[in-house]
Amino acid sequence: MFGLFGKKSSAVLGIDISSSSVKLLELSRQSGERYRVESYAVEPLPANAVVEKNITDVEAVGDALRKVVSKARASVKQTAVAVSGSAVITKLIQMNAGLNEFEMEDQIALEADQYIPYPLDEVAIDFEVQGPSETNPDQVDVLLAACRKENVDIREDALSIAGLSAKVVDVEAYALERAYTLIEPQLDSQGEELVVAIVDVGATMTTLSVLADGKTVYTREQIFGGKQLTEEIQRRYGLSLEEAGLAKKQGGLPDDYEIEVLTPFREAVVQQVARALQFFFGASQYNAVDYVVLAGGTASIAGLTEMVEEKTGTATLVANPFADMAVGSRVNASALSNDAPSLMIACGLAMRSFD
Repeated sequence: MFGLFGKKSSAVLGIDISSSSVKLLELSRQSGERYRVESYAVEPLPANAVVEKNITDVEAVGDALRKVVSKARASVKQTAVAVSGSAVITKLIQMNAGLNEFEMEDQIALEADQYIPYPLDEVAIDFEVQGPSETNPDQVDVLLAACRKENVDIREDALSIAGLSAKVVDVEAYALERAYTLIEPQLDSQGEELVVAIVDVGATMTTLSVLADGKTVYTREQIFGGKQLTEEIQRRYGLSLEEAGLAKKQGGLPDDYEIEVLTPFREAVVQQVARALQFFFGASQYNAVDYVVLAGGTASIAGLTEMVEEKTGTATLVANPFADMAVGSRVNASALSNDAPSLMIACGLAMRSFD
């Protein structure tokens, strides 16, 4: 069994390998339950080093990991990384409540081929007991997760180039779910069984995760992201991709940028959010969500929150998992605040230190 969930761990760095950058976050926990950000850094990746969440250039990713560790001045060598939801098969199965963990592991190894459509020697499998079964008190619900070993191995290879090791290999949706526990107190209706849509607009992929009462009930990825804005800036103003990316973040573009480039892109994002929600309503018993939470690098674009709220008729906010955290002396607090929406997965992974 490979730790797709990972067992009890000591301090780990949360490392999110996305299609445009590598993000590192290290948390500690102070007296009480308050977290503190000890170190964080973001390092851009060369174009096409990661394509649609698959690592295609392990050396380039390893090199970026080495740089991000140096930037963050992190001393911890063990990490928690994640594979994307589309790479993972999950299944809820029932097992005898009297079995211990080792007996469950043996039984799953014997029966796994019933649930997994790949040869078993090609997959990493893990399981986690969810609690008593609602339909049979003698059984427990067990979440089974499996992904191709190559998805795990290539992440381990990239980490080892940077002198790091994987203590935990998680699933992005579960990392997001963990980070959501830090967002929930910011919602007005906490305590109720909320249905919350987290829309993570990355560089090339947009992921909708819907949580009902804090648990993921739906996730869907579509190809769309902030890179489209960068490419339009590059095309219109004759810049290199790198220059366009910097101009997007730092400003200084011609006067027509707001109307000619940014507004159409904002409208495209709103369209994607509305469409993703319609897919969710069509595929589930739900016909509304209580909140939309915008995450990913694109979430911070001025005016986007208001446009999404107006289009969907749903209260919308930008994700900031660090709103109630202390910040260590090595951390640039204003840079952390700017990057907060894109650090949800890294934050959920760093929280594995306290399982």
